[in-house]
Amino acid sequence: MWRKLLLVCMAGAILAPWLGVEAQPAPRTVAATARVTAPSAHADNPRVALVIGNDDYPAGALPNAARDARSMSDTLGALGFDVILRTNATPQQMKQALADFGRRLRAGGTSVFYFGGHGFKAANDAVLVPAGVDVGSPALLLESGMGLSSVLRAMSAPRPDKLNLVILDTCLNDPFQAADATPFPAALPDRTMIAYAAAPGGSAADGKRHGVYTGALLRTLAAAPSADLATMLRRVAADVREVTHGEQRPWVASSLSDDALPGSGRVDAALLADARSNGTDEAVVTLHSRGILPKDSSEQYEITFWDSIKNSTYPSDYEAYLKAYPNGRFAPLARARIERLRAFAPQTPATTTQAPQAASAGAPPQEHPRAITPAPAPAPAPSAAAPAPVAPPSPQSKAVNNASGTSESKDCAACPVMVALPAGSFMMGSSTDDPSEKPVHRVTIGAPFAIGKYPVTVEQWDACVDAKACARLSSENSTTRNAPARDLSWDDAQQYVKWLVKVTGKPYRLPTEAEWEYADKGGTTTKYWWGDQMRKGSANCKDCGDPWHTEGPENVDAFAPNPWGLYGMNGGVWEWVSDCWHNSYQNAPADGRTWDIPGCDMRVIRGGSWREGANYMLTSTRFKYSATVRQSQNGFRVVRDLT
Repeated sequence: MWRKLLLVCMAGAILAPWLGVEAQPAPRTVAATARVTAPSAHADNPRVALVIGNDDYPAGALPNAARDARSMSDTLGALGFDVILRTNATPQQMKQALADFGRRLRAGGTSVFYFGGHGFKAANDAVLVPAGVDVGSPALLLESGMGLSSVLRAMSAPRPDKLNLVILDTCLNDPFQAADATPFPAALPDRTMIAYAAAPGGSAADGKRHGVYTGALLRTLAAAPSADLATMLRRVAADVREVTHGEQRPWVASSLSDDALPGSGRVDAALLADARSNGTDEAVVTLHSRGILPKDSSEQYEITFWDSIKNSTYPSDYEAYLKAYPNGRFAPLARARIERLRAFAPQTPATTTQAPQAASAGAPPQEHPRAITPAPAPAPAPSAAAPAPVAPPSPQSKAVNNASGTSESKDCAACPVMVALPAGSFMMGSSTDDPSEKPVHRVTIGAPFAIGKYPVTVEQWDACVDAKACARLSSENSTTRNAPARDLSWDDAQQYVKWLVKVTGKPYRLPTEAEWEYADKGGTTTKYWWGDQMRKGSANCKDCGDPWHTEGPENVDAFAPNPWGLYGMNGGVWEWVSDCWHNSYQNAPADGRTWDIPGCDMRVIRGGSWREGANYMLTSTRFKYSATVRQSQNGFRVVRDLT
């Protein structure tokens, strides 16, 4: 512990001259889904860091990347940074963390982005690989990975006192082209320095406890507290080259006019020896651990890539090929395939109880291969030229019992079908290692309420659009009328609710987080509403069974309902609820009401989406997102008070 404390104190001394901050007296404890709040004493000099370490990969797992991230988070937290830490982050979590990072940067000041894990070079970009992604699937890597260019866009937005540092302990080998030393990214934002653990074409190594580069960085911080940033990075580079016998050669790209580039200066041998003697993990365990994919000739690997997708019916696969090979031998064919698939995208067929016919070879899959209970026939979409008026609400909505024993109602032709749920009590949260789901606590829902049988659909959203009360969905999110409406912010959902209240005269709103979990459980007490184990074909997620398409969620009635007759509570789209985000359930209300705070800008989303894996389908899964930001995996369902 004393060595860890000494490390972060020295880190403050060494980074302070460059970052313009003073060292704080002690490190901060940061959970994988939590953040560190910067001390108010430095409110006039904001500092924000996003730290990601991924080592959980189905093939090619890494030994140290998550530990690297936690060590960097402790160091930056001790410097007074507002740290967003993610370990083993999925594609969705990385995107959400980056959006959160960009939002916090608006206040100005210094930003640091750190990534440890698998990565690779594609064209003029570096791609950072999320956890859980199969590194042996080139198309999936390119679709799911986070480009360094997107990180730099978030950091390059104008802000007061801007200063950016990017640290990448990953490899820069290019499996798609012949290895070269072409610098990238092509355009570096102003006031930005990027420290790469390996040069283009090279791989990053792992030691006993850390990545070799991160370990050298931490040791140098401890041994040379008076060095400036450029000198420090030269020492780190020399240490890494010596440890790996020249196999790994760090480099730096910088747009800081007053900074000498590290890598060419001489390093005092005594100082380097002191730095090395302060660590015990300098021995290389795996030399090329953070490099991925076979290094075939570029021509042969292009053919391998094309063969893996040539029969695909997903445009995203061909887009991934074009990202890797913009001028490849199959590029014209890939563009033609994308155009044809989008032009002939299947329309939603009428729901039927008949078993679907087998798809012919190469044909797109049926839209409703697992429809179990027929949904009501969709109402005709109003014409854009002459919007059809919404039917006025009846004095009393007629309730009809369904197969689940609950009653259903509908207040207008274009309104969502609502399912009435009884009052009751349940245990909310879980005892997993996610601190945001703790403590498990009893919640009592004191009054019955009605909740949407399905998430709000594209067709239902379009009725609000035709009434000029909601914004139109983007073309890629509105191709199927019975799919969930998505790419919607919390604010967008509120606009829809206001319109629904206006046209029906009924008290519609978003569900509270407690109401949502109560509805999802459906009276069960298991991890999933269907049991304690994942069951294929129970939810719309990437490893939950067919139907599944990478480019979008299935229709809202494609999977079986829960015991209360509610569809798509797990998977499909993340669903907005009314509550403000809190890092845990400590002091949460026990009566199921909205847990809000004044000025809240971070709201809760529940249920996971089609992009996530089976472990996100648990009834307790919760996450957060900025209320004003639209994201393609976010949708919602509505609630109506019955009293």
